[in-house]
Amino acid sequence: MNTKQQTIQKAVSVSGVGLHTGVVATMTFLPAPAHHGYKFQRVDLPGQPIVDADVDNVVDLSRGTTLEQNGARIHTVEHALASLVGLQLDNILIQLDGPEPPIMDGSSIKFIEALQDAGIEEQNAYRNYFEINEYVHYKNPEKDIEIAALPLNDYRLTVMVDYNSRVITSQHAFLNDINMFSSQIANCRTFVFLHELEMLYKQNLIKGGDLTNAIVIVDRDVREGELDYLADLLNKPKVSVNKKEGILNNLDLHYPNEMARHKLLDLVGDLALVGRPIKAQILAARPGHAANVAFAKKIKKLMQKNAANTSPAYDPTQPPVYDFHKIASLLPHRYPFQMIDKIIALDETSVVGIKNVTMNEQYFMGHFPGNPVMPGVLQLESMAQTGGILVLSTVPDPENYWPYLIGIENCRFRRNVVPGDTVIFRCEFISPMKRGIVKMSGRGYVAGQLVCEAEMIASLVKKK
Repeated sequence: MNTKQQTIQKAVSVSGVGLHTGVVATMTFLPAPAHHGYKFQRVDLPGQPIVDADVDNVVDLSRGTTLEQNGARIHTVEHALASLVGLQLDNILIQLDGPEPPIMDGSSIKFIEALQDAGIEEQNAYRNYFEINEYVHYKNPEKDIEIAALPLNDYRLTVMVDYNSRVITSQHAFLNDINMFSSQIANCRTFVFLHELEMLYKQNLIKGGDLTNAIVIVDRDVREGELDYLADLLNKPKVSVNKKEGILNNLDLHYPNEMARHKLLDLVGDLALVGRPIKAQILAARPGHAANVAFAKKIKKLMQKNAANTSPAYDPTQPPVYDFHKIASLLPHRYPFQMIDKIIALDETSVVGIKNVTMNEQYFMGHFPGNPVMPGVLQLESMAQTGGILVLSTVPDPENYWPYLIGIENCRFRRNVVPGDTVIFRCEFISPMKRGIVKMSGRGYVAGQLVCEAEMIASLVKKK
């Protein structure tokens, strides 16, 4: 799995009819900055409202996942979101000039192809994985649905479906490597049983459905004259059924277990609504959108519970954004006052810096002999230098500016920092810069535990 966040290199569009609304729309994927996440935008509505791809915005689960926010509704988001997760894209704005993404062929493959054509771009920020570290379980006894997440330093999914049908026997599908999503899962199409078809039409759903964007499973004997009625319903001159395969219009399946694979695709798309890439083993028996979303809410609740003390990810094997040479070229500090060893993430609103604390630090000679503790004022200075890099990144010629710390608020030291610790500092803007002055929040972590925090006010002054 990728360590850095990704977006696309350029905008790319697809057009087509929406499965349930029947409205033709163009969907455009656009690049977005680090930490943006997935957002939809209804460009056909006044004010072009934004809808966050968030499980808390789910308002309807009638044969698909529908979001609503700021007075705008987006139907059937799961296939588009699955394509983003499958390509390990983190930051995308999805513009729509209608209420629903195009259904295309009923899978995610057309979205995958468009996004690959747009090109993938790595960003200067680490992916903010949520690593599930405890057993998470959802069960619906009435529908015999179960979904579970187990701790795993990877993202793997296994799905089982069983419809008690003579056409679809028990099927299993798995995805053990997210890089295989495009080739093994993305082209698996949505499906519907014949006995559901007329009911869905009467419920004002699948207005855009036809035999080119969904598999229709014939799970019962078709009465005389019924095929003509179905042709009328689907606006086709003629339909037929292969009794052996039980698929309307003799459609060829991509895989014998295409239905289970499509349910896995839906699960990937629905779980994208937790808002962060996941590390876990997901096991699902007979999942559906309602169960997927209920399970996603459980994961998000666990995520929020752990959020306060979540340290930025740090992999020392990965090359830094800035090493100490580059830091020295930007900041005026020199030994023994250049505190930051690396910058490992930097974007428009946040920065992450690393301070390796060793016994050779000059201040340990007197603070405290026999019980060396990093002075709080130097922890704060290290945090401020990390924030200084962020402040300097707002101008095109940082070598011509001095970053000054001019205010500190709400400073707290949570635990001692001692030799051998690696402190990870994260600073982010609280407010936009005005007249060269900006406010930031900063936090320092050691081994995943918060050790210090403060709000800082910085001034950017041009050198004379």
